[in-house]
Amino acid sequence: MQDIAGQLHAWHTAGRPFAVATVTAVSGSAPREPGAALAVDEDGEAVGSVSGGCVEGEVYELCREVLRTGRPVVRHFGYGDEDAFAAGLTCGGSVDVLVQRVRPGADAGLDAALAAVAEGLPVALVRVVAGPPGLLGAALAVTADGSRGSLGGGPLEAAAADGARAMLAAGRTGRVVLDREGRPCGEEAADGVVLLVESYAAPPRMLVFGAIDFAAAVARIGAFLGYRVTVCDARAVFATARRFPDADEVVVDWPHRYLEREAAAGALDGRTVVCVLTHDEKFDVPLLTAALRLPVAYVGAMGSRRTHRDRLARLRAAGLTGAELARLRSPIGLDLGGRTPEETAVAVAAEIVAHRRGGTCLPLTLGEGPVHGGPTRGGPLHGARARGGLPSLPFPPEAASVSP
Repeated sequence: MQDIAGQLHAWHTAGRPFAVATVTAVSGSAPREPGAALAVDEDGEAVGSVSGGCVEGEVYELCREVLRTGRPVVRHFGYGDEDAFAAGLTCGGSVDVLVQRVRPGADAGLDAALAAVAEGLPVALVRVVAGPPGLLGAALAVTADGSRGSLGGGPLEAAAADGARAMLAAGRTGRVVLDREGRPCGEEAADGVVLLVESYAAPPRMLVFGAIDFAAAVARIGAFLGYRVTVCDARAVFATARRFPDADEVVVDWPHRYLEREAAAGALDGRTVVCVLTHDEKFDVPLLTAALRLPVAYVGAMGSRRTHRDRLARLRAAGLTGAELARLRSPIGLDLGGRTPEETAVAVAAEIVAHRRGGTCLPLTLGEGPVHGGPTRGGPLHGARARGGLPSLPFPPEAASVSP
């Protein structure tokens, strides 16, 4: 829902009711993840997507129906269903979708969550996606210091709020099943209540060091991927907002000093990516020495293979261990054969996405498994989201999967 939060907030602020369809579980080759949403307002305007096109028409009509009736519904779309082709679902996967009406002022949980997401404030939205009919669609907006809305009160609501708060702190999204006493249980339990916990945090950060033309292209594609992009260089004549219009901020400072200051301020996390494009050892060595010792997701450095070998020798002399050096992606990016700044930026972005999602970096035509399906195979950048078809995720959040 985060990608359409601006439009939803605009509708909500204007007092316009709408229906929102949210993916609650996926399996197989389904292109969207839990939390993906499509919304339709009273005038029939639609925003967002739940399937990348496979079942959008069917879900659109469901939204129109729920707008009329006000009754939330859950619908499963799978390749083996009788209406698979009627709904356009030919990708081979399956998705579960919750559709509910949102009327401004009618649900404190949804009201609070929409406002927080639109303002970029951390919030976990907890919704009942299966269980007692009277609770379907019930919503609770959980922040670090409180909650709004209701799941019916009692131990279930208290346990859901505590667990969602922990998941929010870890930036995780997933399905959770609790019984009415707030204890973890399986979806097959007679009194089980299935919850979708969606964590919405500030965008992940991309730090680009080196105010060169390649940095401008990397900043542009980083912004396109949803990162909050910072460009940093010690040379004020090059580090200007005019040269980097796609960056959220341009900083004039020595790169390692800026990185260390941001780390000390708690402004970096396990989603942060660091791209070192400076091409100058007086910048590179202290910067990479600091970066490779931080718990960030990705550290890449530009340069030829000879530059990389020389850089490794200097980093070893600076005291970095073999394990720390193994984290360095250099030369940065995948081998796409690109030469221009834009082509290089695509190669850098491709490596970051592959590291994040555990991609093989091989052409899809060489594979035989699901294009989108299965848990993430490798990258630690954000981890894998919860997927339907896998066991439901119990609290504590260490067992849950991550969001965006």
